Amino acid sequence: MGVSALVACLLLAPVPATGEVPAPERVCSLGDDDLSEVSGLAADDRHWYAVNDGGTSLEIFVLDRDCTVVDVLENDTDPYDVEDLALAADGTLWLGDTGDNDKDRDTVALHAVRPDGSAELYRLTYPDGAHDAEALLLDRAGTPYLITKNVVGSSAVYRPSAPLRSPGPTPLEKVGELSVSATGTPGGPLGSAGSVLVTGAAASPDGTVVALRTYTDAYLYRVPDGDVVAALRSAPVRVPLPNEAQGEAIAFQPDGTLVSVSEGVGSPVRVVRDAAALVGEAGDGAEEGGEGAVAAADDAATPAEPDSSGIPTLPGIAIAVTVAALLVFGVGKLRRR
Repeated sequence: MGVSALVACLLLAPVPATGEVPAPERVCSLGDDDLSEVSGLAADDRHWYAVNDGGTSLEIFVLDRDCTVVDVLENDTDPYDVEDLALAADGTLWLGDTGDNDKDRDTVALHAVRPDGSAELYRLTYPDGAHDAEALLLDRAGTPYLITKNVVGSSAVYRPSAPLRSPGPTPLEKVGELSVSATGTPGGPLGSAGSVLVTGAAASPDGTVVALRTYTDAYLYRVPDGDVVAALRSAPVRVPLPNEAQGEAIAFQPDGTLVSVSEGVGSPVRVVRDAAALVGEAGDGAEEGGEGAVAAADDAATPAEPDSSGIPTLPGIAIAVTVAALLVFGVGKLRRR
């Protein structure tokens, strides 16, 4: 089957959104030239916090809800490739220094930045070789989870196998795999092929809902008893985030509003109000492998096959489509760094 035929399979079999999902609402735009490559986002009840892709020091931009930069938290630590951001219950901001396009890093890292700007480094090692990861979330106990961005297959989910040590390294353990079927949501640098690549993650402040995003869509999971792995085995609610040129950042506000933004100066900050409520109570509409779970690209009604962890994984057809699309469009368009 040629490339055009494979892409057609993706376009003809999008995963449907679950229930009535409101469209994102534009609230303001990033007008600051320093916010050109926002790849990570977090939120409290007053501000948004944003980090750029890459960088030579730790910089967290504090924004009012009108997109005005009101402060910058800075630390001289030189990261390798910051990709995501998460806010802990104690106010510490965790930066996911996990980007590795060339897959040549011996360790990845987390940087814990306190409100006073002081920072602590925690190095991490994968159990199975290097990975590129752009998604970080914290569960309600503060445990970090990394989700890889795999252009040729399923995304893997990792967490520390022991308490974090500074500077470490602390070994990671793989707790599952998952993939997302392609959708017809427009946007991103790769069209439908980009809709299967995980580019960011977030957890609601109370830890009851987690979200994974691709370039084009967000997937919301109810978290039973704080168990993120169990959440990822359930059927998510898909929230389309159309027309983001390079959407990598996502966050939850304390009121359950989902916030997203793309890289690029002038990019709009958009919200889906009360998004956390879309997944209902734990167990409501969240049967393992049920409707809204990951499905084969050539048969949207066919549930994905779980791996040994029970987290759904994507059948081979969508993997082949992603590879073919990357050969056509170029891996370099995934990120500008």
